[in-house]
Amino acid sequence: MEHLKKFPHSLLVKFLGVHRITLPRRQKKFFIVMQSVFYPDDRISARYDIKGCEVSRWTDPAPEESHIIVVLKDLNFEGQFITLDQQRSWLLRQVEIDTQFLRRLNVLDYSLLLAHQPLHRDERHQGHSFANIIIRTKRSVIPSYSPNHPIASVPGEILEEDSSVPEPENVKRLTQDVSGTEVVYDVPGCTGPCSDTTDLLDYQAQNRRLLPNLKNPLHVIDGPEQRYFIGIIDIFTVYGLRKRLEHWWKSLRHPGKSFSTVSPNTYCLRLQRWVQDHTK
Repeated sequence: MEHLKKFPHSLLVKFLGVHRITLPRRQKKFFIVMQSVFYPDDRISARYDIKGCEVSRWTDPAPEESHIIVVLKDLNFEGQFITLDQQRSWLLRQVEIDTQFLRRLNVLDYSLLLAHQPLHRDERHQGHSFANIIIRTKRSVIPSYSPNHPIASVPGEILEEDSSVPEPENVKRLTQDVSGTEVVYDVPGCTGPCSDTTDLLDYQAQNRRLLPNLKNPLHVIDGPEQRYFIGIIDIFTVYGLRKRLEHWWKSLRHPGKSFSTVSPNTYCLRLQRWVQDHTK
């Protein structure tokens, strides 16, 4: 919880509850509920489970015209890239923060869930106005921020305030930074005195991720052509004696190949390197 409070844009999956079902004359059943990384999923083209290694990391794709949803793996993604353009630096940094946190917990074997869908023409490069930066940043870092939006026609979509009214070009925006201090930023092109560029860059650096208008925005990143759904799941496996023995056995069985059961430090650095090598 402290990690998510400190890094509200963390890629770690959000757990919503731990539950138990007791059936007569049967053992208790325990299960967890976690927030979906792939939402809304109506236009998702492909889904991947990435661990940054090669042993057992291929899945046969679903046949053409099949409605079966298949989650592909590392080797299926070879030759492809996550194209984010300006947001690449944010993703690399956040993956580093989250995996280093898991390393300190002595955790391994987690997965980077990844999916993508093509953006519609009217979705490309939208929301890059300065007004939307402020609105989306505020929504992302202040959990209680939930303005009254009209009902959207697309599942999960949230319309911007007064979206039907065009925004004037020369407008000053009053907002609050993370510490609660009121800061005035000028929209680029203002006729009056504009705010200090350094302050503006510092503010944006705290929240470099521009969130799309979705109810589940924390795992969604828009690139120039594709919308990406990204999250880190399966974060409960600790590198204990059993996993150490498994590492020894796989080292003998798969010499010279990369597999999932390695030390938390190696696992952390390897996944960071995979994201760096497969993004642009």
